[in-house]
Amino acid sequence: MKRILITGAAGFLGSHLCDRFIKEGYYVVGMDNLITGDLKNIEHLFKLEHFEFYHHDITKFVHIPGDLDYILHFASPASPIDYLKIPIQTLKVGSLGTHNLLGLARVKKARILIASTSEVYGDPLVHPQTEEYYGNVNTIGPRGVYDEAKRFQESITMAYHTFHGVETRIVRIFNTYGPRMRLNDGRVIPAFIGQALRGEDLTIFGDGMQTRSFCYVDDQVEGIFRLLHSDYVYPVNIGNPDEITIKDFAEEIIKLTGTNQKVVYHPLPINDPLQRQPDTTKAKELLGWEAKVNRSEGMKITYDYFRSLSPEELSKEEHKDFSSYIK
Repeated sequence: MKRILITGAAGFLGSHLCDRFIKEGYYVVGMDNLITGDLKNIEHLFKLEHFEFYHHDITKFVHIPGDLDYILHFASPASPIDYLKIPIQTLKVGSLGTHNLLGLARVKKARILIASTSEVYGDPLVHPQTEEYYGNVNTIGPRGVYDEAKRFQESITMAYHTFHGVETRIVRIFNTYGPRMRLNDGRVIPAFIGQALRGEDLTIFGDGMQTRSFCYVDDQVEGIFRLLHSDYVYPVNIGNPDEITIKDFAEEIIKLTGTNQKVVYHPLPINDPLQRQPDTTKAKELLGWEAKVNRSEGMKITYDYFRSLSPEELSKEEHKDFSSYIK
C-alpha cells in the first residue's frame, strides 16, 4: 500500500484530496495546524485504519516515521481575508514549510507535488494565462505575501529537482469551489451565497467587469491526481477556462438562490486581478484532463452544501480567530 502525506489536510481542497487517495487505496497521513483548516472536514476519516492525522505546523521540522511514497503540499491560507490577517504565517508556510517538506521528500525518496496558484500571474497582462507567462506581481502590495510565497515555493521546488534530483510536480490552481469551502473566507462564491442565504445585498468590489473562471473541486482533484502520476516536472494550470464577469456571476447566484437581493458596489482592493482564465492546453495534452462539471451543476451542489449549514454557522461574521497565532 502506497503511503502519501497530505499537508493542509483539514482544509477545503486538502480534505477532498484525502478522500480521493483513500478511495484509490492509499494509506493517507494528514497534517494540518488548523490555522485555517477544520477537523470537521476530515472527521469521517478518523475511523479508517488507512488514515492518520498529525496536528502540526510544517514551518517547524517535519518528521513522518516509516516509508513515504508521495507528498502533497497543500498547507497555506488561500483566501485574501486570511493572508491579509496572517501575512507572516502565509510567507512562512510557502517558504520554510516548503523547504521542510522538500527535505523530507529528499530523505524519503518521495515524489512531492506542491500546490501553486494562478496568483503567481498577479494582475495578468496576458490573457488567457499560459504556464510560460511570468506574471505581473507587486511584491510589496498587500496580496504580495501570498503571491510571492507561491512564486518562491515554485523556485525552491525546481531547485530541489535540478540540484538534488527530487521528483517534483507543480500544479497552478485556478479558482476552485465546492462543498467544505469556508463560508466567510472572503472568496466570491461563499461570499455571494452567504449573503443570499442571510438576505443581504450582494457585494461587488469594483465595477463587476473583472473576470474569474471557476473549477469544481472534483475536476480539480482529478487534475492533481493525474499530474502527480505524470512524468512532467514543470508547472501545469488546472482550472476551468469558462470565464465569467463578477457582475454576471452575481446575477447567476440571485437566480440560483431564488432571492431578490440588490447588488451593491465597493471600491476594488489594491492589486485585485482584473482577469483570470487558465490556458489548459498543457493539461489536455500531457494529462488528458479537462474540466467536466459545468458551473450550473457545480454551483447547485455547492449551494445545497451551504444551505445545509446551521443558522449559527450562517450568521457568523468572522469564521476564524487568528489571535492565538499572531505573535
